[in-house]
Amino acid sequence: MRRTALLAAAATLLGSLAATPAAHADGPYGHGLDHCAATATGALACHFDVAPGTYDVTVTLGGGTAGSTAVTGETRRALLAETATAAGETVRRSFTVDVREPEGEPTGPAGSPGLDLVLGGAAPRVTALRVTPAPSARRLFLVGDSTVCDQPGDPYTGWGQRLPAHLRRGIAVANHADSGESTVTFLANPALFDTVEAAIRPGDPVLIQLAHNDKQTDAATYRANLTSLVERVRARGGEPVLVTPIVRRWFNSDGTLDNGIALLVNGLGVDHPAEIRALAASLGTPLIDLTALTKARVEQLGPEASKTLYLTTEKRDNTHTSVRGATEYAALVAEELRARDIVPDRQLR
Repeated sequence: MRRTALLAAAATLLGSLAATPAAHADGPYGHGLDHCAATATGALACHFDVAPGTYDVTVTLGGGTAGSTAVTGETRRALLAETATAAGETVRRSFTVDVREPEGEPTGPAGSPGLDLVLGGAAPRVTALRVTPAPSARRLFLVGDSTVCDQPGDPYTGWGQRLPAHLRRGIAVANHADSGESTVTFLANPALFDTVEAAIRPGDPVLIQLAHNDKQTDAATYRANLTSLVERVRARGGEPVLVTPIVRRWFNSDGTLDNGIALLVNGLGVDHPAEIRALAASLGTPLIDLTALTKARVEQLGPEASKTLYLTTEKRDNTHTSVRGATEYAALVAEELRARDIVPDRQLR
């Protein structure tokens, strides 16, 4: 009786299930909305007891009253951007999720087994939910550090955590970025690149952004490590993509970021973005110059407004991004994926 009452309350709250019978998912993991419960904030928290793998999720949004619904999942991943629906309107959206253990950072907390989704937003309205296995889906792998990873705790947010919202059904972000890692440690720890390498299938893109923690890595070692990563991805049939690091928010007096701290020149004088650009050219590897893109955006906003992109106010942190910063930087990456045909346009929102 208690669960029945809870589901009824959720239906009333969402304003979309009360008018018509619930349109449940009928996939192999039960009835979609029967796996959901209302939260104190008005969202629906849903859990599916599935094994690690890739899964297609289809949600039908809308109902009798106007709504605005977003979907997040697992370790704070953005899976579907806020979507508005007018009164009486319903829309269907689909995306693919990578379910793994651990669900977030490879060396972080294990998280909860299975697939967890939160159907939230400013005014959530949901009429149906379906989860089905998608074993043939592509995965877009991310190899990186704390500026990329699925950060477990607010307000920290990696750009890789916001990237899934830009992808449609058929491809999932597999974010194996991990806080504190360098090119040296990512190769040395079996939980990191070895795990990625074993999972790569032909055609899978692998984005590599490692620089922030190579503070004492000499140029020759840095190039050799990145070359090893690229060659091992290719050996598995994957498509390596080198990504220059996001800038640190460290202004000169003239309002520019033209300094070693902002542009990640390490303690040995190694210019990481320059090394990555040169290596991408010599190896014939696609390059996403995120350093140049984020530099332009931070300088455009200026010393004061750019604080909102980072955790300057909350944590006095000019390296790690806020939700807004990670969201903007993920959009820059998505634009590059489209422009360079790394991900087909049909699989990008």
